[in-house]
Amino acid sequence: MAICQEAIMVTLKLAAPLLIVSIVIGLVVAIFQAATQIHEQTLTFVPKVLAIALLLLVLGSWMITLFSDFVRRLFEMMLSL
Repeated sequence: MAICQEAIMVTLKLAAPLLIVSIVIGLVVAIFQAATQIHEQTLTFVPKVLAIALLLLVLGSWMITLFSDFVRRLFEMMLSL
């Protein structure tokens, strides 16, 4: 049970920054589209992709470290059984 709980926490820690940035940018673009009445699908897609790519460049090493630490602990637990 503890392994599942830790796995869910790691998943949330990894996904939360990406999801939050994507939601905020989507909201800002939606407000802009509503104000200007420009309804172009690529207008929402391109800023999200650029922001997620930038965020992955900034937080990528932290994400990999977090995930590899979890996997290392998981294998250590499996070896101790």
